[in-house]
Amino acid sequence: MSAVRRIAMWSGPRNMSTTMMRCFGARADCTALDEPFYAAWLVAAGETHPMQAEILASQSDDPRRVSERLLAPLPDGKTVQYQKQMTHHMMPDFPLEWATQCDHAFLIRHPARVIASYRKKMDDMSLEAIGFPQQARLFDEMRARTGKMPPVVDSDRILADPRAVLMRLCAALDLPWDEGMLDWTPGPKPEDGAWAPHWYDAVWTSTRFGAAPGPLPELSGAAADIEKEALAIYERLLQFHV
Repeated sequence: MSAVRRIAMWSGPRNMSTTMMRCFGARADCTALDEPFYAAWLVAAGETHPMQAEILASQSDDPRRVSERLLAPLPDGKTVQYQKQMTHHMMPDFPLEWATQCDHAFLIRHPARVIASYRKKMDDMSLEAIGFPQQARLFDEMRARTGKMPPVVDSDRILADPRAVLMRLCAALDLPWDEGMLDWTPGPKPEDGAWAPHWYDAVWTSTRFGAAPGPLPELSGAAADIEKEALAIYERLLQFHV
């Protein structure tokens, strides 16, 4: 029997994280978990998000119970678990003992694209809301806990050459390449979180990675200030791209 592999992919919001969940979920050997700490974060942080009631009804808000779920047996026939983990959901006091039983990777995106996309869905924004400081903290944390350098992938580079970048990512994670990662069927999937109707409209119509992105959005005012702070973190993590 093949050993179980658990891959925690860490990203901030609007990083193409749901598309990456689709990509791994299309593997024949993989089952996916969608933002398992969302409800726990909403309660601990005192946040209110679209579809709040539905989210809280769909997940445990106890981070220790969530941690146990991350290490539960996989469905029959599956040997890989893909965890779509959001960096801003992992509060500093949430348990991380489970992390040593996972391999970790980081999905990043240029902050100008993150901010422009986030503003279409949410009115209020901050550096912490888009998860960049937390991503830097968790990168260092997972490196220290596992003794491994987590591989990093950038959404623009994936879109420019999905097959090449994803093959390198699989190699870095010691996973066999699966050509099925390059396309999937459209529509909702069983692993989609209760919040999917608000956030996943574009992903639900997709069947593969989209076209390479155009020029970076030009930001001004407070958004430009947030971009400047986030850019230093983005450029630091980009050094570890596979």
